[in-house]
Amino acid sequence: MMNQTFSLNQKGLLFFKILVPILITQLGLFAMNFFDVMMSGRASANDLAGVAIGSSLWVPVFTGLSGILLAITPIVAHLIGGKKTKDVPHSVVQGIYLAIIISIVVVGVGALFLNPILDYMKLAPEVEYIAKHYLIGLSLGIIPLFVYTVLRAFMDALAQTRITMIITLIALPINALFNYLLIFGKFGFPNLGGVGAGYATAITYWCITAFAVLIIHKLTPFKTYGIFSTLHRFSLARWKEILKIGVPIGFSIFFETSIFAAVTLLMSSFDTVTIASHQAALNFASFLYMIPLSVSMALTIVVGYEVGSKRYYDAKVYSFMGIIVAVIISVISSGFIYLYKVQVASLYTTDLDVLILTQHFLIYAIFFQLSDAIQAPIQGALRGYKDVNATLYMSFISYWIIGLPAGYVLATFSSLGAFGYWIGLIAGLAAGAICLSIRLVILQKRYTENNALPSEKRRG
Repeated sequence: MMNQTFSLNQKGLLFFKILVPILITQLGLFAMNFFDVMMSGRASANDLAGVAIGSSLWVPVFTGLSGILLAITPIVAHLIGGKKTKDVPHSVVQGIYLAIIISIVVVGVGALFLNPILDYMKLAPEVEYIAKHYLIGLSLGIIPLFVYTVLRAFMDALAQTRITMIITLIALPINALFNYLLIFGKFGFPNLGGVGAGYATAITYWCITAFAVLIIHKLTPFKTYGIFSTLHRFSLARWKEILKIGVPIGFSIFFETSIFAAVTLLMSSFDTVTIASHQAALNFASFLYMIPLSVSMALTIVVGYEVGSKRYYDAKVYSFMGIIVAVIISVISSGFIYLYKVQVASLYTTDLDVLILTQHFLIYAIFFQLSDAIQAPIQGALRGYKDVNATLYMSFISYWIIGLPAGYVLATFSSLGAFGYWIGLIAGLAAGAICLSIRLVILQKRYTENNALPSEKRRG
């Protein structure tokens, strides 16, 4: 459980106690997708391409929609901080109901639009078949995945991030095992190739949801809330609260994740070496992004708890602590990239041309790290204040109004070529970081000086 802290050392210890398990969890989830692609590549090049394409279509959809359900974290953190624990079960159960409805909508939309999207991509027939059936297999696990997102948000809001870390670490070998059995047809299982990775992922989603339900039902402190002891009626008012906070979170995450898919699509006009190098460097940058993303999620928990308790000065201290931690780690990881860019590039390829070009892209990834180290933690802090619209607007403006158009102009009308897209995105990220920093300072000043309720409550 979260407790009030009185010194900087206590705050630091609590913050890292929450942060480290979140980081391990995020790296574990990243590794799960990596296993799908890597093990499919062992089957054939078509399996690799099919799973990679299926995954690239699914990840922006999942991250965006799961972002809506992440609203449960600040909602529960505020309730606990405000000593309104009796309202927690109702909010969590309404989140579960909403997760099920979102899942059904996703499956329905996928059934209508998956074929046209794949046809538009003009893939080789074998690759299109694998991508389609990988997603069909994965769709069998969408309901438990979104339900688990709500349950994880609840557990994290109680500062029990170690539990979700353990669940993720258990899920990794389960995912790898079923990948092995279903991709390669071992021990009597069907040989499904890359399609098997989709079914293996769905099975994993069911397992982690079952673990979460069991833990919440049996273990302290979760069982004291009696989440599953009462069958609550549908509450449109509570759905409205979740959606009011969650939709801006979801869209801001979607704008961020989909921009890289858009850049990859625009870069299809470049040669294979350039595309491969871009993808390799982007994959490693995405791996390192798990650090500021984890800081962001930890800040949502601690800031939400302190704001709910009306300890606005403590919320401010945590906010700046998170940003400083992210910047320090970013400087270290940037130094690592610069010093070991050859070794990092060699993880992805043995082709000399790709190896050399990947190293150049990795230099630009350094500037990604520095911008992300500021804007991601600030987003998490703002969500802790339930201030989500600023993040939504800046995600859209920084990526789609500044980053992508600037990148396109530089890539098309200058000698920078493919590097132009990276420079454009870095410029967008930097603009977002500056504007969100200003927003956070203004918000904190309002809270600490006026000791007021959140602005959205005053308006209500």
